[in-house]
Amino acid sequence: MADLELAERPAASTGNWVHGAIVDADAHVEPPYDMWKEYLPAHLRDLAPVLEEGNEHDWVLFEGRRSPLRQLNNTIGTRHTEFKMMVKRSELREVWRPDVRLGDMDADGIDQAVIFGGGPLPTFNNELYMASYTAYQDWLADWCMADRRRLEPVGYVPMRDIDETVGHVQRLAKKGFKVINLPAFPMNPDGWSTSAEAGKLNMGQLAAVAGDPKSRLQYWQPEFDRLWAAIQDADMAITMHLGGRVPRFGDKQHFLPDMPMSKLAMTEPIAILIFANVFARFPKLRLGVIESGVGWMPWFTEYVTRTWEKQRYWTESPLTESPAFFMDRNVYGSFIQDRTGFLSYDLPGGRNIMWSSDYPHSETTFPHSREVIARDAAGCRPEVIADVIRETAKRFFRLD
Repeated sequence: MADLELAERPAASTGNWVHGAIVDADAHVEPPYDMWKEYLPAHLRDLAPVLEEGNEHDWVLFEGRRSPLRQLNNTIGTRHTEFKMMVKRSELREVWRPDVRLGDMDADGIDQAVIFGGGPLPTFNNELYMASYTAYQDWLADWCMADRRRLEPVGYVPMRDIDETVGHVQRLAKKGFKVINLPAFPMNPDGWSTSAEAGKLNMGQLAAVAGDPKSRLQYWQPEFDRLWAAIQDADMAITMHLGGRVPRFGDKQHFLPDMPMSKLAMTEPIAILIFANVFARFPKLRLGVIESGVGWMPWFTEYVTRTWEKQRYWTESPLTESPAFFMDRNVYGSFIQDRTGFLSYDLPGGRNIMWSSDYPHSETTFPHSREVIARDAAGCRPEVIADVIRETAKRFFRLD
């Protein structure tokens, strides 16, 4: 196993150090492949993916496809200069083990972590696809029971049929989930049985985070009110995770320019919900755009507010409060490294921000998270740092 030291240690900072407990608003776990055979319904277990050993790297076998085991979602223990895309499982840190995860939290000085990631499976078998949502939800709930105070599960739910999604929300609420993850846009139910190329956004984790901007279902439609009501009644937080535009992961030419667009594209679903008056009708809804950075939030707030002031009459906007009001009341964001976010804290739209490590992905701050926070928060007031690293996340996720 490679050592845990990152290639780029943050430069020493001056000013405020980081005191008190830290809440990681965005950590991940990728389930082991043998999980599916345990948690899928018995009659579907033979369809589960299987890991096969290879010479240079291992393979994932699923539905006749043979795909390399990739490292991008688990780079812990690998220096940035030594990263490679395709790996053997034996080269990966066993972050799917709760004892390993909790030990790494201790090493990094993290008190609590909100856990994203995992299913559903990338299949066009409708029964298997839907069963994989439930299987992952149940596995994650059990996984977090290793220390339920420190590990907070996020329930990924499908969004291709409103009543179906409401059912998932109600089921998860009964299981003790406090957070659901919706795709940035609903899936397109009309494209469900199309070819893999035409319908690839309806598959697997892409569907769980992205959906389809061209779907005939859109969050501004009044039919969604029963979903917003169910979420508000359950006092659950909504997250959208890096889904406004999905980077072309593993593509050396496009990955780096795609990454900033994947952050900024989250402005669109936020604007849709604000200008559709969703937050006015459901004032207790809490939306968090996760892993999307936060430095842009005050700029976005200023822009949409000034635009609304000038254009509200001819567009017949239903808003009776400004967009800035809803940004400060209903919208949150998480970041990994974003000094601009710290420095913009006192601007409209800038306060509901939450730090995260993105463990164990390639952008992670582990194992130097406290040093990264101290560097980015240098010169900020202690109460600002406390809000960003702990209090806002506790409020948003309803953490004990």
